[in-house]
Formats: sequence, structure tokens, C-alpha cells
Amino acid sequence: MADTLAGKTALVTGAARGIGRAIARRLALAGCDVAVNYYNSHDEAESLCGELRAMGRRAVAIKASVGVPDSVDELFAELRKSFDHLDILVSNAASGVLKPAMEMSLKHWRWCMETNAFALNLLAQRAVPIMPAGGRIIAMTSIGSVRAMPLYGFIGASKAALESLVRTLAQELGPRGIRVNAVSAGAVDTDSLQFFPNRDRLIASFRERSPAGPVLTPEDVAGAVYLLCLAEANMINGHTLVVDGGFAISG
Repeated sequence: MADTLAGKTALVTGAARGIGRAIARRLALAGCDVAVNYYNSHDEAESLCGELRAMGRRAVAIKASVGVPDSVDELFAELRKSFDHLDILVSNAASGVLKPAMEMSLKHWRWCMETNAFALNLLAQRAVPIMPAGGRIIAMTSIGSVRAMPLYGFIGASKAALESLVRTLAQELGPRGIRVNAVSAGAVDTDSLQFFPNRDRLIASFRERSPAGPVLTPEDVAGAVYLLCLAEANMINGHTLVVDGGFAISG
């Protein structure tokens, strides 16, 4: 894997913790310089940049809210102070409200849609002008896009919208040599999962039903992102790669 992506530049949103952090590390291990986007986790983002620099990579931490157009403009203005092009965009930052759909409001709907789906379009609009042929745009989605999950209705709807947008962007950007795909992870026990009131049941169900084994790590998900960035994945476009150990096929 060493230096298979040497000379490339990546932007990973929501990279300070969890899956985003693992993705940033994996891309750096493969040779990428990395822009580390965060919103609240400044210290974690800076510590990650320190790790990446220790690998010999260029790394910069940039604060931005990915669902807000002006904030995304500021993100790219900062990014261009350090990098003159962008080869890989990973739209990983996500948020939402865990409540029954019957208790949700328009504010909740907008928050989920803007942060989880609209953000991809904002990021792509600003990334593509500095992205050469061979570029990759990868969006992180979840099993809730295709399955009903308790309290996950608005987040799941936003992830379904995200996957639809991935297909549209893949069609529009394919002629430019840019590939757009999504990665859908199973239950990964990160900080984000702590907010799920049914966390223990989710993890137990995954352990029972995953034929590949009981544990899914952020590094497993990061590996799938890495695979989509390779030249060998050039003809994979507009698809969702599911990384769940076979959970979704097991009844």
C-alpha cells in the first residue's frame, strides 16, 4: 500500500475522530497529503495533523460547517493556501436528530438534509474546479438509507438522498474523469454510536448476524475508501460499496 497514492491531495470532512480520522490516516499512509476538516474537535484535528506530518505528509486542519455555503467557501479558501489541487474528496461529516419521525420538525429535516446530503453537492461544486481527471469523490452513507431503523428516520432519508446524489454526480462528472461513489458501513462502535439509545442492541445484532466476524472497525471502512481511490477502481462509478461483514445479507 505504501505510496500508491503518492503526490495526491485529499480533503476528508469530519476527520478529527472516528471513521473520518481512520480514513485520513489510511490515505496518508498511502502517500496523500491531507486537509483535515473539523467543526468542534479542534484539539483532535491538530493532533491528527501531527500524526500525518510525522509520516512525512503535509497536513492542515480546517474548521468549517459543511452544510453551510459560506463556511464551505471559507474551507476551500483555506485549503487553497496549502494545496493547489485536490485529487480526493471524502464527504464524511454527518449529523442528525435521533427521534421518532412523528416528533420531528421542519428544522430537524433541514438540519439532516443540509448536513448529510446537501453538503456533498456544496463540496463537489467547489472541489471539481481544482480536481484533475482521475479524481475521486466518496460519500459516507449508512445502512439506514435502505432499512427502517428506530429513531433514524430523518437521518436515513438524508442518507438515501445522499446516495441518489452520488449517482447523479457520477453521471455528470464521469466525462471529466472524476469518479463518484459511496461507502456504507455497518455498525462501527465509534463516539457517534454512543448517542444511539439502542446502541447495545445494534452491536449485539451485528455480532450475531455478521458472517465475517463480530467486529467492524473504522480501519475496515477506511480500507474500502482507499480501494475506491486506486487506479484499479477507475470503472467503479455511481455505486455504494457496503462494508458490513455480510450483515445486510443475513436475514
